[in-house]
Amino acid sequence: MVKVVNILCLILLSVTTNVFANVSATVDRNPVIAGESFILEVVADENVDNNAFNNNALLSNFIVGRTSVSSQTSMVNFKTSYSTRWKTVLIARKAGSYIIPSFTVKGQKTAPIQLKVLAQNSNNMQQQDLFIEADVSNKKVYVQQQFTLKVKLYFASELKRGSLTEPSLEGATITQVGKDKEKMEIINGRRYRVIERNYAINPQQSGDFILSSPMFSGEVIKASARRSSFMSFGQSTPVSALGKEIAITVRPIPKNYQGAWLPSELLAIEEKWQPENRQFKVGEPITRTITLTAAGLSEEQLPKLNLVMPKGLKVYPDQAVLHTSVNKNKLVSQKIKNFAIVASKAGTYVLPKMIIPWWNTITNKYQEAILPKQTITVAENEDFVQITNAANNINGRANDGSNINKLHNKATDEQIIIEKSPFLQWLFLGLWLATSLVWFISSRSKKNKKINNKNSIHQNKNHANEYSTLIKYCKNNRGKMVVDCIIPWVNSLTISEKTVVTLNEAIKLINQDDFTDAINHLQQCYYGNSDKTWQGETLLSIVKRINQQYKKASSTAEKTTNRKLNLNP
Repeated sequence: MVKVVNILCLILLSVTTNVFANVSATVDRNPVIAGESFILEVVADENVDNNAFNNNALLSNFIVGRTSVSSQTSMVNFKTSYSTRWKTVLIARKAGSYIIPSFTVKGQKTAPIQLKVLAQNSNNMQQQDLFIEADVSNKKVYVQQQFTLKVKLYFASELKRGSLTEPSLEGATITQVGKDKEKMEIINGRRYRVIERNYAINPQQSGDFILSSPMFSGEVIKASARRSSFMSFGQSTPVSALGKEIAITVRPIPKNYQGAWLPSELLAIEEKWQPENRQFKVGEPITRTITLTAAGLSEEQLPKLNLVMPKGLKVYPDQAVLHTSVNKNKLVSQKIKNFAIVASKAGTYVLPKMIIPWWNTITNKYQEAILPKQTITVAENEDFVQITNAANNINGRANDGSNINKLHNKATDEQIIIEKSPFLQWLFLGLWLATSLVWFISSRSKKNKKINNKNSIHQNKNHANEYSTLIKYCKNNRGKMVVDCIIPWVNSLTISEKTVVTLNEAIKLINQDDFTDAINHLQQCYYGNSDKTWQGETLLSIVKRINQQYKKASSTAEKTTNRKLNLNP
């Protein structure tokens, strides 16, 4: 009996060994296109460990994506069978003939696969379910000259999930510009969903480099052949796509260039005056707005704008406003700065010209952006003269009164004869001074308390008016009115001794990210190129929260102040 059992075990072991001997490797398509993903499937007809398959041999010739493992058990006519499958997503970078090597799984080897990879062209790419197009604005640039990379992802199948990696270029900084754009395109009668993304690339060193385009990895849903009248079943398939590599030449700064390095295709500077009729008067502010526009430069690269004023003119610069956009696949940056100029006396003033040197990357020549010198005439201002004379008269009267008091004191001092005081006189004098000092401190604290209470009531009333007005306009989605109400409302919060003048100052003072994003979105809707209709719900909730925070902080500060001022015995 024992011999029979041993014989049966040997038979089962030999059968298992023969079954396990079947290990195969296949690809889902051959030939493939460079940059197009395909799937390598390795199957072992036995339930083995998930780590039995090693794909390291593929790394030298292919981009290796995600590997999925599945096991299956089936029974047919009381016969049980097992299988283990590995599916690996591969991408060939370049065209050519490749050999997918054999793989060893539990001592058994697969047969090698001869793979043909075709070069990318417009015909075969537009026949794929998924592909990427990448294009740069310029392939030959200078150091620190920005250029843009436009990436378009095309897919005809239904996308279940996916992600797009960042492009890479040695010695360069890369940032995404704007948000993704989505649209539909029909190519050769086939409908594609297209996602477009733009990047700004700023090379920091010269030489020849290769720009690696982003790679997409995800899953698409493909309908199964098994369908019923009620529903159809679909399964997800892993996919990947890689954009082409682009050769970039970065040229160094010319040796003969002098000054701050500003490589640009176009750099222009212009100005506007307010009032436009150029009729200026003493004491009235003159607004000079200077706008600097550059193509191929970032906001951070734009130079500072400063004015040199002749004697008799005072200048009060505002904070610069920066904009960046992509126009016709080119990055355009702009700096706008307002200068308030006030003349203290009438006359003719000459403002020196402003020169900004830059390098023209199209003509490869040194150029200068120039604002020519300006001559302005400031006329007398009767209102300003009257106010000045009144102030001088008041100061003169005050000085005269001071002189009269001095003479009176001098005469009085001459008539008083001070004799040597006895001890009691000095004692009473000391007590009187001590009493006066206590009375002075007590009355001063009461007066400050009354003033603070009065100011607090007035301040709270003013804040309530500004807050209610802002809330009303937010609820009614009146964005332009909201822009005008933000600054008065922030000033009414009294969270800073400095008065806020611009929206940028208000944003910095509040210093909350969601408030900053809401104000930027509001300005884009009304002053930018956005055609979106502004809705005030988001800003409304943010303003309510900030206002509540102010109330708590203000209440705590008021209680602390009252405790400090309570000096009554």
